[in-house]
Amino acid sequence: MNVHWAGRMPYTEAHALQREWVDARADGAIDDRVLMVEHPLVVTVGRGRGARDDVFDRDIEVVEVERGGQATLHGPGQLVAYPIVRLENAERDLHEHLRRLERAVMDTLALHGLVGQRDPRNTGVWLPAAPLPLKVCSVGIACRRWVTWHGLALNLHTDMTRFAALRPCGFTADVMTRVADHLDPCPPLEGWVAPLASALARHLRRPWDGRITEEAGAPPA
Repeated sequence: MNVHWAGRMPYTEAHALQREWVDARADGAIDDRVLMVEHPLVVTVGRGRGARDDVFDRDIEVVEVERGGQATLHGPGQLVAYPIVRLENAERDLHEHLRRLERAVMDTLALHGLVGQRDPRNTGVWLPAAPLPLKVCSVGIACRRWVTWHGLALNLHTDMTRFAALRPCGFTADVMTRVADHLDPCPPLEGWVAPLASALARHLRRPWDGRITEEAGAPPA
């Protein structure tokens, strides 16, 4: 598995790059890889019923995408990971693939003493809180020719006031949280890239040599 850290990248650029890599991976031209980025402010809308109506702020950029789920906010302070992985044989279980992404996030949080947990009714990763757990990571994927794309968004230093612009994942905005509100000090976003990449490699069962390419580049011809 190759890991690419692209830093701040507009959503449309990351989406176009994923599409190229999905086709290249399906054709066997490249290996499995993970694109890791931080996006400028944008809301993506999945295939869930009424998802577009969950965005209240008409001034915010909205992009309709192929993944499942509802509306998701991306922005500075949030680490986004897009695993481009070809599922083989027994791996062709998309629900299990989602669970593996969630477990990778939970392992990453555990490195800092945070106990992430799953909600059996909803995808994503949650942190214990009173009176109810709070969602710290959104997860949603698409799959084409048995190659997965889209992925997960982990709120680290995210401006939480931005969630008032939408119903994130179909919930009210107050269900969302960020790691910085549970961990003091919270490492900068770049400090989470390698630990999350390592956890993804482990749970996706893909070998990774620990190297991170800092320019996403393009798939080979």
